[in-house]
Amino acid sequence: MTTLHPRGVNHLALSTTDMKRQLEFWCDVLGLPLKALYWMHGVEGCYHGFVELAPDSYVAFVQHPDNGKEIEMGVSHADGPGGDVRGGVMQHVAFHVDTLEEVLEMRDRIRSRGVQVMGPLDHGMIKSIYFEGPEGLNLEVCCGEDIDEEAWIDPEVTGLCGITDAELERLKNPESYERPATAVPQPSEPHPENARAALNPEKYAAIAGLPDELVWEKLSETTPPVAPNKAGQS
Repeated sequence: MTTLHPRGVNHLALSTTDMKRQLEFWCDVLGLPLKALYWMHGVEGCYHGFVELAPDSYVAFVQHPDNGKEIEMGVSHADGPGGDVRGGVMQHVAFHVDTLEEVLEMRDRIRSRGVQVMGPLDHGMIKSIYFEGPEGLNLEVCCGEDIDEEAWIDPEVTGLCGITDAELERLKNPESYERPATAVPQPSEPHPENARAALNPEKYAAIAGLPDELVWEKLSETTPPVAPNKAGQS
């Protein structure tokens, strides 16, 4: 058996109507280097940009020509890190640094660029600062790790969520998984949580019917927009 599971976020993709505006903020205000900016694969008229948190972790931006610009608090955006918003929408995102001193250094860097910052606050398991990014993004920088589930899983809230004691143990200790010798076939029906399939069943039935080998062969695009031997040259 294996305990393999995702160990981090490779990239968080945020929608934008102004790629340059977002990149200016993330590269200058937060100090993250731009690593990629190109036509998004398979999407007509769409730009894709990446800034680097770490060599295996990025924030990405998607500028689609039909992206809407209107901000609707409580619908498209939450009004602050504790505000209400439509389910399935990012409420806020927090980025990690190692120490409180680094949290304070980020606070001062962000403020030096004219951006207001609230904090730091001590939440017990993390220490955080809060600020707003372009297009209404709710952002946080924090330090803290190794959350103690015995101290931070509240029985009252667990009950309000309808989670039984048996379910709680299963959630705290996910089952291990042993990969079989042959690939697991595509499920014949979409998962009940697949909202897009429910809205467009014919489209997603066609996608689900594509063999993995065909997807790899026909939809992969590995060629960078700038030839490696010319990158960085004028």
